Formats: sequence, structure tokens, C-alpha cells
Amino acid sequence: MTSRIKYIIFFSAILIIAAIFLLLNRTIRDIKHEERKQVLLWAEAIQKRNALVEHSAQVFNRLKEDERRKIDIWSEAQHLVLQENNSHFLSYLLKIISSNKNIPIILTDVNGVVISTANLNFDLALNQTMPPGVKTEFSKYEPIAIKYGNKVINYLYYSDSHLFSELQVIMNNMIASFLDEVVQNSASVPVVITCMDTLQIVAYGNIKESEFNTPEKQKAKIAEMAESNQPIPILLNGDISHYIFYENSTLINRLRYYPALFLLVSVLLLVLAYMMYYNLRKNEQTQLLVGMSKETAHQLGTPISSLMAWIELLKLEHVKPEITDEIDKDVQRLQTIADRFSKIGAKPTLALENVNEIIENVVSYLRLRTSSSVHFHVNALQAHIVAPVNAPLFEWVIENVVKNAIDAMQGKGSLWITLSTNKTCAVIDITDDGKGIARKKFKTIFTAGYTTKPRGWGLGLSLAKRIIGEYHGGKIFVKSSEIGKGTTMRIMLPIKN
Repeated sequence: MTSRIKYIIFFSAILIIAAIFLLLNRTIRDIKHEERKQVLLWAEAIQKRNALVEHSAQVFNRLKEDERRKIDIWSEAQHLVLQENNSHFLSYLLKIISSNKNIPIILTDVNGVVISTANLNFDLALNQTMPPGVKTEFSKYEPIAIKYGNKVINYLYYSDSHLFSELQVIMNNMIASFLDEVVQNSASVPVVITCMDTLQIVAYGNIKESEFNTPEKQKAKIAEMAESNQPIPILLNGDISHYIFYENSTLINRLRYYPALFLLVSVLLLVLAYMMYYNLRKNEQTQLLVGMSKETAHQLGTPISSLMAWIELLKLEHVKPEITDEIDKDVQRLQTIADRFSKIGAKPTLALENVNEIIENVVSYLRLRTSSSVHFHVNALQAHIVAPVNAPLFEWVIENVVKNAIDAMQGKGSLWITLSTNKTCAVIDITDDGKGIARKKFKTIFTAGYTTKPRGWGLGLSLAKRIIGEYHGGKIFVKSSEIGKGTTMRIMLPIKN
């Protein structure tokens, strides 16, 4: 039941995490969609403003054409003045000529000598060749030739009117202001506005200067933006005039990492919850084992006392001493076992002991109580290996491991116990030639409740690991094992130099 609840909690947590993860991803996708809608609305506004600017430009072109017609009329009047004799008509022509109060003009002869000027915003002396700088300024439009008969006698140079120039400045400022406003209104979204060929950049905003200060970087940035989001075309009279390239906003870029961060935090929380659950279960098992151990010690106390009394009666009945001595050893062993169980759960007292002697005592006891088909071999590489141990508990660990080895050999085979030391530890290797342990079970066999015996409780190696690890500060583990060939268990105890 407890295991089922554990799995229900675990899978519920996984489902909740998955649901939140999907919701967060969907939220990010919706924000990105809304962001694109805003950019599209912004692009539509740009398109309308662009149409207004284009319309203004067309008005300027018409104004320019109108000024050209005025100049043509003015030059035609100048030409007719030279040919007509009618005083009234000449008076009308001269009125047309003098009516120009806005368009700058320079009249020269065929050699470029200035004859007259009008509406200039600078002084220009007459009867001199037109200066190169002035000629360049007034060469924006082709000069008009004035003929007398079929011969050119004058050239009329003209430039944009003062009114047109002022309006042009206003128009340029309006375009620049419009582009600046376009970029500023892009909020936090990095944008680039290009011409139709996507090569000429009209304006950009919310981009670091270091990412956009060379043609190569600009080209790479535009390609990156095109890959991130589909560029938005700006239409004018049904044709594409500009493109808007844009990236995700800073908010979207930050949110992109949130699902991964959330997943990581969720996994960490799951691991933490599992560890807490595992420790809780472990504490429950420990408390159960401690309670069972103390109860076992208490229950053994009465029959042990009775057996000790029966041994004394047998001695009075003059039963053979070798029989009573062996029975007495068994009773003492039971007394030791009861003592071990009573100490589980309490911190044991460690003392410097000869590990060799403890192991010899265990082997001597088990040898007489084990099948003669089991051959014990103790190989001590040093005569005295001293380590701080609790002798009763350490004896129980050795006895438990040896009995497991005998069970693995099914009561027939050889068992080797090798004692050695390294710089920090006493090393005890217990090797059998039994059925072996699968590698994936090397750690599982130390889990409380795990057993391969039909009637086993699976507590022996779990308790052994706790006694060696928690009480003695050492280690017990499977050094090596091979199915069908045997196993070597290793115990490492810290030694006191």
C-alpha cells in the first residue's frame, strides 16, 4: 500500500510538472504571437504614414514641374522681348519677366558672362564669368537657351525656388522624424527597416551598436532576424517598397529559458522529495529494526537463563565435560547474540581489538557447527591487526557474511578469509566459490528486506552495512563476483596508528 501511494504521488507530481511546463510553453507562444500582431499593426501604421510621405513627395514633384513651366514661360517671354516691336505686348512680356519674385535665376551670354540676376540669396557681380561654385549650384537643372532668330544669344540658369527649398527641408525633416518615430515606437523589439532589396538600411532601433557597426555585422544581423521571424513587407500602391525585420523582445528571450529552468527546479524538488521520503522510510525501517532487535534480546533472555541452569544440572549429573563445554559455548553464543540485539539502536563503545583474534574465534565456532564439506582458510598477512571495534557487533558481521557465503555454496565448497592492511584501513576479504551475484545486485543485497532465501527477512547485510558504516566508520561492499564461480566481499575498517 505504501509503495502504491509512493508511485501515485510520484506520477501525480510528474503530471503537474508536465502540465505547468506545457502551460508555460503555450504562454510564451501566445506572447510571441501577440508580439507579432503588434508589429504587424505597427507595420500597417508605417505603411499608412509611408503613403502620406509618398503623397507629399508627389506634391513636391508637381510643384517642381510647375516651377519648370514658369521658367519656360519666363524664358519664352525673354525671347519674345528680343523679337517683338509692339509696345503693348512688350509691356506685357516685361511684366511676366518682372513677376518672378521667388525662383533664383542667372542670365548669361553664350560665353558664360553674367548679364543679369534675380532672387539670389547672395551677391553676384555682373559682367563677369559665372564662378565655378555658382555654376555647379545652378547646374542641377539644364540651362535654357534663349535664341534670337536661330542663334543662341543667352543661357538662363535657374535653381529651386526659395519656397520649394524651404518646403524640401521641411519634407526631409519630416521623413527623418518619421523614421525616428518608427524606430522608437518599436518598443523593446529590435527592428531594422530596409529597402525592397533588403540591402539598403533605412533605419534601425533597439540594437547594440557593437552588433551593427559594420556591413558584415549588419548583413549577419538581418539574416538572423529573417530566420527568427518572417520579415513584414511594407506596400505602397500595391508594390513592396520596404521590409521590416525584427527579433523577439527581451521578454521573450528571457522567457525562452524559463521552461528549462522550471524543469530543472522541478527535478531538483522531486529528487529532494524522494530523498526526504527515502530517509523517512529508512528511519521507519531503522526504528522497526531497533524495536525488533530489543524485543528479540528481551525474549532470548528467559530461555538463555534456563539453559544456563540446565547446564549446571548436567554438570552435577556428571555428564561428559566435552558435551557440557560445547553446550556452554552455544549458550554463551546465544548470550552474545542477545547482547548484540540489545545494543542495536544505541551508539556502541569502540575499543582497540586484535581483528585477527576476533575472526579466528568466529571461524573456530562456525567450523564445528558447519558441514565438513565446507573448508575454511584463514590467511593473515600480518600477525596482529589492531583496530577500534565493538567486538560483539563486529563478530556478528563476520558471522553473518560467512553464513551467507556458506549458503551461497549450498553447504559445500571452500571459503577463504584474507586479512591485510593499507595505510589507513584493515582489509578483510571473504571469498567463496558459490553461485555468485549479478553485478546489478551488488548494491541491492544491502537493502533492508532484500533476500533470496525462502524464509529470510533480508536484514543481515543491511544491519552489517550499518554496523560497519555508521558505527565503525568503515565500508562493506561486493569487491567482485561472477555467476557460477563465487563472490568476494570486502570489509574495510579504519585503523588507529
